[in-house]
Amino acid sequence: MSQDHVTIQAADGACNAYVLTPEGAGPWPGVVFFMDAFGIRPGMIQMATHLASKGYVVLLPDLFYRHGPYGPLDPAEVLKGDFRAIIGPLMGSTDNHKAAEDTKAFIAYLDGRADVAEGKIGTVGFCMGGGMAITAAAYYPDRVGAAVSFHGGNLATDQVTSPHLLLDKIRGELYIAVADNDHSYPPEMGERFEAALQAAGVKHKTEFYAGKLHGWMKPDLPVYDADAAERGWNGLLELYSRTLP
Repeated sequence: MSQDHVTIQAADGACNAYVLTPEGAGPWPGVVFFMDAFGIRPGMIQMATHLASKGYVVLLPDLFYRHGPYGPLDPAEVLKGDFRAIIGPLMGSTDNHKAAEDTKAFIAYLDGRADVAEGKIGTVGFCMGGGMAITAAAYYPDRVGAAVSFHGGNLATDQVTSPHLLLDKIRGELYIAVADNDHSYPPEMGERFEAALQAAGVKHKTEFYAGKLHGWMKPDLPVYDADAAERGWNGLLELYSRTLP
């Protein structure tokens, strides 16, 4: 495995990012990894490294570059206090549309690497990043062959940046992994999002993770569930293996 730190000129400035690559010469399919609201930290790098070990060049950008320096944050410690006061300003510096606009530069960066296979790329996002991964698939339908959302929140809201409003632009395939106890994605929102997927004719698979809580995929959260996380990774890999070069 190889881990590099790079700077990419994104929509509104210099965006720091990690690049995780598998062993061997490649070329490998490229993946843009959209972080959660706790930002770049060892836990996110660990997850991106795990994905890269399966045969993908994984780009993990710091989507809070507009905010400026922060952290790294320890989610377990942040959750002990007023976490909204800490992560609120960070989240306020980006949104689904801004992250999708940034993705133009991320795709260009991957295209410029000799170890990245030509053609379709994948996106994956966790919590906040779930909606970003889906929105990026809508912004770049000719490039994103597969998008994955793990416990993504606010996927079908009344906000103009709601991912469900752009589903008719998606040409790739989606995997939506949902906790059955998630305040950011309650059942009524799930029904609204699923109806929008059906109306748009998006090829997708939605899986409910019974008894799991928002954030179960992330090893540095108290709600982490190793067995459910393995199931989630397997669902992603099954999709990527069919849709990416």
